[in-house]
Amino acid sequence: MARKIVHQLVDDIDGTVLDPGEGESVSFALDGKSYEIDLTDANAEKLRKAVAPYIAAGRRVAAAQPQRTPRRRATNSRDLADVRQWAKDNGYTVSERGRVPGAILEAYDAAH
Repeated sequence: MARKIVHQLVDDIDGTVLDPGEGESVSFALDGKSYEIDLTDANAEKLRKAVAPYIAAGRRVAAAQPQRTPRRRATNSRDLADVRQWAKDNGYTVSERGRVPGAILEAYDAAH
């Protein structure tokens, strides 16, 4: 059995079914929230005319950049080669590469 999925773009204001290549998706923001609406060309023009006085009186602002969470740095920087050697000398099993387990770091800090 064959299946055919039809994706139709519909004007969000008046329900007009838009043929491929017709209409447009209009993005806008208000009160810090972004929106997108699918409109016929005529309704898109009406929207632009309706907000034109507000755009003319307003000022542009830069798009908000996503905030990056700063990576936490260890408050007590240690030479991990020294930590690994100390761990081996004191009976701990630790790999040559990768993350040093927190229990070993705590034991190393307590000893130093």
